[in-house]
Amino acid sequence: MSQTPVIPAVTPALFSFPSQAMVGRVVAKNKIYEQGSVSSTLRDKFVAQIEQITWAYKLAPETTNLSARAEVPELQIFDIELKTAVLDDEVLRAIDRAIPLPIIFQLHRDQQVRMVAAFKRPSQAEAGKWVLDDYVAGPWLPADAERQSLPIALDLQGLYEQLLRSLLPQAARADESLSEQLERLARLHSRQSEYQKLESRLHKERQFNRRVVLNAQLREIQNEIAELSA
Repeated sequence: MSQTPVIPAVTPALFSFPSQAMVGRVVAKNKIYEQGSVSSTLRDKFVAQIEQITWAYKLAPETTNLSARAEVPELQIFDIELKTAVLDDEVLRAIDRAIPLPIIFQLHRDQQVRMVAAFKRPSQAEAGKWVLDDYVAGPWLPADAERQSLPIALDLQGLYEQLLRSLLPQAARADESLSEQLERLARLHSRQSEYQKLESRLHKERQFNRRVVLNAQLREIQNEIAELSA
């Protein structure tokens, strides 16, 4: 199964959350199991990979002075203390599915912290359901690293989107929505992977005509990568 990749953020950072938003409540793993169909294999991963889950902060109108939006009525911050070097995305997804609100995770291991999240929004097709994108993550940073103030936002949705953008490897284009940015970066990642595969084939290819074709394909993909990166 996949683990969340180390994706260098544009400006790697940890954030300081308001003291009035602190919850500090341990979340029992069986409470997550009860909220959905968690297989025995996935339960084993919870046990093997997670030491403790803590509901750390609740960012809501009453704790942030930011208004709620239908897409983000509240924003939860969860701390996860790890037993292992990696945490399977399936584990995070099970937690996200159990809690019908957007979540930012802070993973902790070996005196380091890393922010991880997936863009989460209400389903337009089915009331009461939420849609989850793939997980993105910032780099591991020292646990005692200086924390930045929260980004300035007009409402909780704006705050959520800015926190998510801080985890992305490239800044947004002018007037680019978060959904558009995520879609562009997904295409970029796909083309980069395709480029690497073709490049590997080129190194192994001995026939001149095939090498010419592969080089042409590589140039085309390289142009697409440059366009998506701009």
